[in-house]
Amino acid sequence: METSELLKKVRKIEIKTRGLSSHIFSGEYHSAFKGRGMSFSEVRNYQYGDDVRNIDWNVTARTGEPHVKIFEEERELTVMLLIDVSQSSYFGTVNQMKNEILTEICAVLAFSAINNNDKVGVLFFSDEIEKFIPPKKGKQHILRIIRELINFEPTGKSTEIAKALEYFNNVIKKRSICFLLSDFLAENYENALRIVARRHDIVGIHMIDPREKELPNVGLIRAVDSESGISHWVDTSIPSVRKEYAESFQKNYDYFKATFLKSRADSISIYTNESYVKALLKFFKKRSK
Repeated sequence: METSELLKKVRKIEIKTRGLSSHIFSGEYHSAFKGRGMSFSEVRNYQYGDDVRNIDWNVTARTGEPHVKIFEEERELTVMLLIDVSQSSYFGTVNQMKNEILTEICAVLAFSAINNNDKVGVLFFSDEIEKFIPPKKGKQHILRIIRELINFEPTGKSTEIAKALEYFNNVIKKRSICFLLSDFLAENYENALRIVARRHDIVGIHMIDPREKELPNVGLIRAVDSESGISHWVDTSIPSVRKEYAESFQKNYDYFKATFLKSRADSISIYTNESYVKALLKFFKKRSK
């Protein structure tokens, strides 16, 4: 992509998503995440009404008087965006492809983070670790992330979510807010997710195109698997074919929901034919309660 065209696209996304972050998501983001990051401040004598779970038993034993640990809200959080750039993300049958909507969602989250003085980092992954951008603050850093989102060309084609989670857990030691954005066309990531969720606050954002859920009856079509490159003819007029297709999607979706639920991690499902703004707002408000 030529530089002038890239800059125009970056500017267009910046105007749209920065406005959403400033006027809609900033307060919701703060309510949903800021109170979750707590750091140790001091130890003081126990007072009536203090939570007994915060008693510091070492200090209590040493002094002979009950003491409690005091925590304060962390003023600065680290937000990590783990972004699936496999070939299946370059698919869409409505207004936009999945990767285009993911780009906007990432930009909204990134601008919301810097509006709250948080750092933002990015990990691009497919079946390989494609690129890691360390967490930083500032508008220029966010614009660089948007440029990469628009113009990035992955080397891998398929999806290895477990590999991305393992890399993230190894490179980011401090507890962070992690958004894992993917269409989750993968399996066997439950162990990696469970390990990451113990240290980090992780949210899975599942991007779905309606045609992935249901195959229309349009007769004989030539279908190509975007990740494997294998093509074959499919007769969509056969009810059993459409049923098998729908069941395959449901199996994958149920695995996603169950895996995040078992790991006590949050998840959001966003369809390409629906408003991601409404979906994110609903999630933030639910989490703030």
